[in-house]
Order: sequence, then structure tokens, then C-alpha cells
Amino acid sequence: MPTRLLSTVAALAMTAGAAAADYTLTILHTNDFHSRFEPVSKYDSGCSADDNANGECFGGSARLITAIREARDRAENSVLVDGGDQFQGSLFYTYYKGKVAAEMMNTLGYDAMTVGNHEFDDGPEVLRGFMDAVEFPVLMSNADVSGESHLAGVLMKSTVIERGGEKLGLIGVTPQDTPEIAAPGPNITFTDPVGAVQAEVDRLTGEGVNKIILLSHSGYVEDQRIAAGTTGVDVIVGGHSNTLLSNSSDRAAGPYPTVVNGVQIVQAYAYGRFLGELNVTFDDDGNVTAAAGEPLVMDAAVAEDETVKARVTELAGPLDEIRNKVVAESGAAIEGDRSVCRVQECEMGNLVADAMLDRVAGQGVTIAIANSGGLRASIDAGEVTMGEVLAVLPFQNTLSTFEITGQVVIDALENGVSQVEEVKGRFPQVAGLKFVWDPSVAPNEGRVQEVLVAGPDGYAPIDPAATYKVVTNNFVRNGGDGFSMFSGDDKNAYDFGPDVADVTAEYLSANAPYQPYLDERITRK
Repeated sequence: MPTRLLSTVAALAMTAGAAAADYTLTILHTNDFHSRFEPVSKYDSGCSADDNANGECFGGSARLITAIREARDRAENSVLVDGGDQFQGSLFYTYYKGKVAAEMMNTLGYDAMTVGNHEFDDGPEVLRGFMDAVEFPVLMSNADVSGESHLAGVLMKSTVIERGGEKLGLIGVTPQDTPEIAAPGPNITFTDPVGAVQAEVDRLTGEGVNKIILLSHSGYVEDQRIAAGTTGVDVIVGGHSNTLLSNSSDRAAGPYPTVVNGVQIVQAYAYGRFLGELNVTFDDDGNVTAAAGEPLVMDAAVAEDETVKARVTELAGPLDEIRNKVVAESGAAIEGDRSVCRVQECEMGNLVADAMLDRVAGQGVTIAIANSGGLRASIDAGEVTMGEVLAVLPFQNTLSTFEITGQVVIDALENGVSQVEEVKGRFPQVAGLKFVWDPSVAPNEGRVQEVLVAGPDGYAPIDPAATYKVVTNNFVRNGGDGFSMFSGDDKNAYDFGPDVADVTAEYLSANAPYQPYLDERITRK
């Protein structure tokens, strides 16, 4: 065979081999970080320097950067993405808003994130400030922001980045009910994620992008629905439900990855306690041929980067006086985990509801209703600092008192138990009343079977026609978490009471050492 022909055959063989070569990508991911730049305890609340030195703490930006660096070193190609809710959850956000999140995410080298509902807690203006400060795209596909001047033309639905010579399409999704659970304002219209995601997938694939990663702040259940209802998505990096997916942990809600309709779904709990690491292999047509990995626990075995640790310590300086103040003592750990409080009566719910009611009982208020989504951590036994209380109640919500009929109370409780299967934050923690509910009944079709209200002679059935004075927080009073029946100017409402965190701290102090308890005020039939 002539030399030229041999060279041509060899060249063609090499080209064919290259065209058929697999492409590997390591997807590093976090979600629901909630401003936990410092390490957290096993209760996801503050962890002292001594406990951290003794190896009893998890997470923190200084550990994450070490783990990310090591993961990048062992990967052929990698991306670092976030599933939303960097905002809110500690004094860092209360004091700095999104500035520290932007700085730390830039330092860690994120490639993209989706907007979580908590990115809207202080309105579009604060989100825009964060977006202006970060060095990567922030995404949200399932909303029309054209009428919101702070976000129009800036907040994109998707983006394309390149790794190892391959184009990767990244799409963002935010909860459709964000107007009910945050404060995006009146100028943004949120839509069902399935259609929004499919539209972006179709657009990207039309541009020749055949590897699609969805960053979804929608929750594990909703992510499975999106995967089943769309085509062309390869990987969903989830958030919102604080779900641990794992192949080794007995706490896992499902496998890592969970596969639905060929889509690889991952999520890595919350608060920086894990770094997700999914290794995906694509063929030349962009099809996933293999996917494996496991969330990496950020425990004491992961060394803290001294430069980042020093910077976090510097940023914490102005916060220390507030959060290190001991306000009370607890005789036992107070359970506030979302997996408990969002489906049943919990110790933290009883504490907060009792504290709210106690504060305004002198005003004739007899019922307290608190949304479990406002409870963000547990508290361990022993001394309780203001920082721990603020970790539980970080939103700066104020007490709201108002007057409604017994029927509206029943309607509110019905809303509260309407999304238990999805572990939503609207589940009601209560004081001054007891109720029984039946999960076998369809949502909003009479799940609440019995409601009893406390009175001078004990508990008696609620009177649907009677008027009751109620206390909640201003977020719920103004319709948050689906409590639209509480909103409006016709309820003799006062929304500007003291901060719920301050009220709870004072109640703990007055009842120290506080003994957490359950008393069957909420019964599941």
C-alpha cells in the first residue's frame, strides 16, 4: 500500500477514534448553604472553636475549599455549581446580606448557581447586588423578570460554559411558589418548571449543546417530576428540600444519583456539611453512559484552609458580641430538624409557639400559629447563646397579631397540612389549640378532623363563627407559606411586634433551664 494511502488510513482511524472518545466530567455541587461560612454542630447550629478543634464540627468555607481543591485535582474535567439558597440562616446574612456569600463563592471558584427562594428574602435589589458581585452566572428559567428593573436583562435563564473542549448547557430553576415563601415583589411571574426547562433545553440543543445540567432549587420530589416530564436533561443538581442522597448513609432519602427517565438526580443535604461529587461519562452524542459518586462529608478529616479560615474569622468580628451572649440554658437538646418539624409536632415548634403566645397573651391573644419553615436548626443542651437562637430563627420576622374567625383558623390549619408529603415549611406548629389531622384525606379536602381551643375550663371545640385573636409572624400573616387567608387589611392586624428571635430568647431565659417537651397538641390520625 502506498505510503500516502497508509497515512490517510491512519489519520482517518485516529479521527474516528477521537470522535468516539468518551468525555468525563466531575460535577461538584452544594445546595442550601444558608450562610454557614463557619463550621456547624451536629444540630446544624453554631459550633464553638473548642468543639471544632476537638473534631466535633462539620462544614464551613475553609473545609469546603480544601475538598473542592482536592476534587478538582483528581478530576479530568470539573465544574462547581450550587443549587440555591446561599442567602439567609446566620448572622453573616443578617449583618452583611449577600456580600459574604459573593466573596466566598468567588474564592471557591463556582461556575454557576440557580436562584433559591431565599435569594429573594430581601427583594430583587439585594439579589441584584449579589449578582453584580459574583464572577459567575446566576440562573432562573421559570420566571418572567422583564418587568423587574433590577433583574431584567441580567438574570438569565441558562448559560453555556466550556470544559475540556466540550460545551455544557446550564439551566436554573426556582420554586414556582416563591411569591408565597419569599419576597420577590409584584413584578416577577413564576411558571411551572417543566415547560420552562424544556424550552431552554430545546434552545440549547438547537445550538449544538448536547450536555445539559439543570440546577434546580425545587426539591427532591419536584426534581423527579421535572426529570419525568422533560427530554434532553442529563443531570439535575437539586436543592430546596435539604435532601441527602447517598449510597452509603442510612439517613439517605434515595440513591446517589437517583435516576428518573435517564436523568441523574443529585442533592447534598445542606449547610455545607457535604460536597457532592458526581462523575459522569458522556458518549460523543452527549448521552450519559455512566454516572457514579457520593457526597463527601465535610468533617474533621478535611483540613481547613488557613487563609479562608482567617478571612471568615475577620468577617465574624462584628458579629461575636451579639451571638456569644448567653441568654438561657436548656436542660436537654431541643429538636428543630426540618424532617421532624415539617411533618409533626416538634419540640422547637412548641417552644417558639409558646413563646409567641406568652408574649401577647396579655392582649387577649389565645392562639399561636408558626410555620415550620421558619425553624432552621436545633439547639443542644446546656448554655444557649443568642447565636444559637438566631440560627433557629434567622429571618428577622416580627410578631403579628390579628383577629379571624374560627373557620379561618381551620382553613389555615388545612393549608398547613396540605403539603406534608412534600415536607413543606407551611406545616403549622401551634399553641393555645390542639388539632387532629388525617393524611389519608386529600389535601384541602378536610384533612383537619378536629380543632380544640384552650380556655379557662380546658380545651373546647373551636367555634367556626366566633372571632379569635391570633399571633403569628409577619411573613405568615401577610400570606407567606400559603396562608393567604391571614392577609388583608380587614383583620385589625398589627405586624410590627418584636423580633421572634428576641421573643424566643427572652422566653427561654424566663424559663431556664428550659425543658423541651411534646404534649400531643398535634395528632396524626
